[in-house]
Amino acid sequence: MSGFLDRLPKHVTIVEVGPRDGLQNESRQVPTGVKIDFINALTRAGLPVIEASSFVNPKAIPQLADAEEVMTQIDRPPRRRYPVLVPNERGLDRALGADCDSFALFTAASEQFSQANVRASIDETFVRFKPVAERVRETQGWLRGYVSTAIDCPYSGHIEPDAAIDVANRLFDLGCDEVSLADTIGTGTPGDVARLLDAARKRLDDERFGRLALHFHDTHGMALANVLVGLDYGVSVFDSSAGGLGGCPFAPGAPGNLATEKLVRMLDGLGIETGVSLSGVEEAVTNLRRAVPGIGQRG
Repeated sequence: MSGFLDRLPKHVTIVEVGPRDGLQNESRQVPTGVKIDFINALTRAGLPVIEASSFVNPKAIPQLADAEEVMTQIDRPPRRRYPVLVPNERGLDRALGADCDSFALFTAASEQFSQANVRASIDETFVRFKPVAERVRETQGWLRGYVSTAIDCPYSGHIEPDAAIDVANRLFDLGCDEVSLADTIGTGTPGDVARLLDAARKRLDDERFGRLALHFHDTHGMALANVLVGLDYGVSVFDSSAGGLGGCPFAPGAPGNLATEKLVRMLDGLGIETGVSLSGVEEAVTNLRRAVPGIGQRG
């Protein structure tokens, strides 16, 4: 076991996605003040990156229609990042107006998922992204890219690893500082993750491989096992959601995002530094559930 531990990264960056990826999946409206308190509590818990909101069309995702209010009222201490989703230049305009300096773009490794999710082909999403990325660079902002369905797609089935890495490479070419490979429906196994990272090792240089992140859902209870595979390959950035908020719309009733508490507890046990307080995350979740009873429950 000591040989395994010696191979693992000494430090891991946790990207908290609950305030965006989590809350947008809620059927109810979470009050703006509750969102602000939640994000501030996660900041106090030591999370270095918190995906705070989304500047998509409010009609498309009414749960996050208050993105401007949230981003202008949360605490933003130095050396922390609060990325927001910006699907196009209109979204970027709104985000810049709220003084945002960290941004996220979403595309997919599956053509069918891309069409269903954003009504555009993968190539068309990159056409939309190009001016966004150029403007982010002009403002010296930080840019993250997501590759959804990097392992399996609910419409087209298994995704070849090379297809996912091709999209990741395009995001790096676009200027993304970091790219997160997402097991969107939570069906990936440790073997799938190993094959995906084998492809990444072959297709990406060391510098780009070092800027990969992994995003797991816990639909079949495999998320922590998949994280262990990522750690063994040297990946040191992982996404998670406080309280396991968010989810898998294609697997009703199943757990969704990997819970931040589970991830921190495992990394603490492995002796890997995160700078995140487990008790602080748990307190943030407890307070959120007190403010919004039943949040995160899926039938």
